[in-house]
Amino acid sequence: MRLHLKKMNGLLAVLLLIGGLYFISHSDVLLSVLQGQTMSPEPIPVELTWQVERLVNQDSWVEQGGYLPLNASYQLLAGAPSTQQRFLSVGISSVKRQKGSYLVPTLQSLFSQSSPEERSSMVVVVLLADFDVSWRVNTVREIKTAFASELEQGQLVVLHVPWDLYPTLTGIKRNYNDPPDRVTFRSKQNLDYSFLIHYCAGLGRYYLQLEDDLSSARSFLTTIKKRVGEQEAKGTVWATLEFSNLGYIGKLYKSAHLPLLARFLFIFYQEMPCDFLMTHFRELLTQNKPILFKPSLFQHMGTFSSFRGLQNKLKDKDFAEEFYANPSAEVYSDMATYQKNFPQLAWDAGEGHFWGHPPKTGNYLTVVFKDPAVVTGIFVETGSGGKDVLKSAQVEIGHDVVTTGKEKSCKEFQSVGTLENGRLEVEGMDKMYSSASSCLRIQVTAGQKDWVIIMKIRISTEQSKPAQQA
Repeated sequence: MRLHLKKMNGLLAVLLLIGGLYFISHSDVLLSVLQGQTMSPEPIPVELTWQVERLVNQDSWVEQGGYLPLNASYQLLAGAPSTQQRFLSVGISSVKRQKGSYLVPTLQSLFSQSSPEERSSMVVVVLLADFDVSWRVNTVREIKTAFASELEQGQLVVLHVPWDLYPTLTGIKRNYNDPPDRVTFRSKQNLDYSFLIHYCAGLGRYYLQLEDDLSSARSFLTTIKKRVGEQEAKGTVWATLEFSNLGYIGKLYKSAHLPLLARFLFIFYQEMPCDFLMTHFRELLTQNKPILFKPSLFQHMGTFSSFRGLQNKLKDKDFAEEFYANPSAEVYSDMATYQKNFPQLAWDAGEGHFWGHPPKTGNYLTVVFKDPAVVTGIFVETGSGGKDVLKSAQVEIGHDVVTTGKEKSCKEFQSVGTLENGRLEVEGMDKMYSSASSCLRIQVTAGQKDWVIIMKIRISTEQSKPAQQA
């Protein structure tokens, strides 16, 4: 009889323990119910341990030595961690706003502006960093409805970090004379980013930090990959590449640096805003000057801030939604080049341009396409700030490639127009010139004393988008 009672008491203790754990884990739901709030119960999330159930980046000395341990565990709300490292992990932290939400449109922009191949090369990780259970439940429901395919294919993961893992957020230092609620907001934001970055270490070779209220340029991943390749080819030592000049948007890091960055944000979370800390981190890793690329790949689209619901209409003036890339081609010119401003730079996408000495009548810049194409539109822009404009020139398309010495050109050319105020823009060319072209030539029709800048040449073909000022 005593043995039977002992078994019953043991079972009762286990049941009480389980009940107590359930109460603790659902205390925010129960508290809200007691306060008279109505909400959907939050599904019990999957608990993740950082080391075991996700990729771990072994390239970082921080992880190899177990330095600066960071107590981080995550609740998986939607999606599944990838088992294969991708080229890019994209981190977004989101909290409840007083006026609307931009998270779903932001995700739609990221995925819709990417090709299937680009989507398969990245994983977007969203940290729902608000402790309002109802908001999290509703947000996860929206994401599951809108991005079922991306979640299933491991292109999107949604996480949450419990409140008890955050250090104190009240009564902390008031640097910069910020009011207490502002200090609390920016300090928590640093911690949100710390947890997010800590989780993403190892998911991709590179990590891109974004915010939850932006739109992206088309094929931003391909552009990022190109820029990274350029830095590697030059042997540049870098810690951060910047694809937007706004705040903590469009900042790219190497995966090996993420464990250190996560701990850096965590340790100094109450000292200053995240974009200030980001600058210090870059400098500590011996990159003294920012490496900022234009046009920007991301544009801030939010109107109301997540802090107090204040209006925030900040825009990036260098954003270009269509980061257009011309077809592959070789560019030649007989105009003397100034320093390293080669003719090819007028054709390639990016900040570069051709800058030459004063041209003479008959000088040319010729683009020879790798593959013939039916040209539908041409845009040419010369000069910068009203100076070094090419005043007299005609633009031509050519056929039948020939090689003369070290250069290529075409046997015959047809004029499509002349520059006016240093510019030319022509659309609907396929209606006049239906056959495939192999060359484009800008030929000087009158010499000038001023130097010349050919800022950009953009074309569109039957397979590409219209020529744009990208």
